[in-house]
Amino acid sequence: MKKIVFLSLVCILAILLVCGCGEKTKTKEAQNEQKSLIAEIHRRGVLKVGMSTFLPWAMKDKKGELIGFEIDVARRLANDMGVDVQFIPTKWSGIIPALLTGKFDVIIGGMGIRADRNLKVNFSIPYDYTGMSIVAHREMAAGFSSLSDFNRSGVTVAVRLGTTAATAAKKYMPEAKLRLFDDESQAVQELLNNRVHAVVASAPMPAFQALKYPDKLFLPLPGTFTKEPIGFAIPKGDVDTLNYFNSWIRVVNAEGWLTERKEYWFETRDWEDQIQ
Repeated sequence: MKKIVFLSLVCILAILLVCGCGEKTKTKEAQNEQKSLIAEIHRRGVLKVGMSTFLPWAMKDKKGELIGFEIDVARRLANDMGVDVQFIPTKWSGIIPALLTGKFDVIIGGMGIRADRNLKVNFSIPYDYTGMSIVAHREMAAGFSSLSDFNRSGVTVAVRLGTTAATAAKKYMPEAKLRLFDDESQAVQELLNNRVHAVVASAPMPAFQALKYPDKLFLPLPGTFTKEPIGFAIPKGDVDTLNYFNSWIRVVNAEGWLTERKEYWFETRDWEDQIQ
């Protein structure tokens, strides 16, 4: 009799353990589903993208619509996810804090993958690579042909606030005076107004400005003087979303789609008549 009672108790305990594990598994799955940004985006039906205007990454056309390399990337991503896309223009200096407060889901805006940024956000694998270039004033920077020429106390360089251009200028031109602006167009205007010697920015913007104003501006250095991987930025702690974005980048890269879009926006001027 005692043996039967003992066996019954063992069976009951086993059933309770199985049920308990099942409930825990369901609870954990529910928590993961709740945390997953991908699931939230699908429920909402909209991918919210934080970005800032950088020629030719993202800019407005004559109708006021956003166009550019990053805009193409975000639209293709949303389309492949089966949702709409909403662009949320944000000042670059505050774009990471805006992401972390939930203003948008992801930053797709030519953001360089950096260790200091990675302490605050998670990055996808690179979907592009860029580098810093310099466009200079023909008269004020006459004869300049190296980074050392700009690394002087009497030289003033303009950069966009919060960008890797600012970091690169501080690193390679520590002796020069830096002027910080919220927008690259403001920096270029200072250059055209003879108030700074040069502007440091991500390629190919400096080359485009030199072509646009050949009488006033020139490229003192061939190509770029840095190389930076570019990735999507999302809040930390979401493995599912990071995995999806990484897989998506691998797929469209293997298709050749990213290369095709990059060549159109960075190696041609076929789009120039679309902008203001």
